[in-house]
Amino acid sequence: MAADREDPPDALQAAPPLVHYTSPDEDSARWWDFEFREGDVVVSTRSKSGTTWVQMISMLLVCGTPELPDRLGALSPWLDHLVWPKDEVAARLAAQEHRRVIKTHTPLDGVPMDDRVTYIVVGRHPLDAAVSLYHQGDNLDRARMRELTGAPEPTEPPEPRPPLDEWLVGFVEWDGDPREWLDTLPGQILHLNDAWSRRASPNVVLLHYDDLQADLDGSMRALAARLGIVVDESMWPELVQAATFDSMRRRPSTYAPDTLGVLKDPQAFFRHGTSGDGTALLTPEELARYHARVASLAPPDLVAWLHREEPA
Repeated sequence: MAADREDPPDALQAAPPLVHYTSPDEDSARWWDFEFREGDVVVSTRSKSGTTWVQMISMLLVCGTPELPDRLGALSPWLDHLVWPKDEVAARLAAQEHRRVIKTHTPLDGVPMDDRVTYIVVGRHPLDAAVSLYHQGDNLDRARMRELTGAPEPTEPPEPRPPLDEWLVGFVEWDGDPREWLDTLPGQILHLNDAWSRRASPNVVLLHYDDLQADLDGSMRALAARLGIVVDESMWPELVQAATFDSMRRRPSTYAPDTLGVLKDPQAFFRHGTSGDGTALLTPEELARYHARVASLAPPDLVAWLHREEPA
């Protein structure tokens, strides 16, 4: 995903220039003229860090029922994804009468900040997110994505990917410009660094993937409080059950973020959602190198939060 700073439309000139993030299938400029409403929720995460899970939780809280009225991707569209025409996505959101929940993988410095909107950023251990990203790569139909976005056919066949453990070492060592490629270790930290710097803002919420795993009920109640949503106490058990990873995995066609054939296997999108896969694949020396890299990219308090450690 390439990035540069550009001035958004005149209505947003009072804010700092937004970073323009682009990739073969994303364009953050779609946010620049988006018309927010009071109460909108923007879910901003790096890939494979719990995006769909938090969209689901948010829509369950908004609807107040374990059975959503439509597919999750229709209720909570991905605004800057180029597989859908911009006008079509905007029209779908404009027609919604319920509180809107909108997905993006764009960091908050590429999205207009509006006091009427709540921005949810999710953190996940970078190595776990990387493992999920590796498997996700095998499940994407690249030809279908090019067909939908109009991207040109590659002139040469892609090089075969190395085995996961070797690829993960490369993920740790990659040292390019994170704004050019966000699905990297520096890109993940850039996204979280930006959100971390805004964490005192009343409309910015940071969630951790491991907290959702450890205490889904408590995490959902805390998020409902931040969103100002009151849930009937009798409904909580059903809502929490509906938000479990297992419940979502049993209905992949309803909850996977794809209706256009981008995913080869929607059920494979919900692989298993656990933590610890990444660290288990690295040797002690490789893991030490990972920790050194993260320490060079993020402040100690963010590192401690991200790794669920006590601050140094």
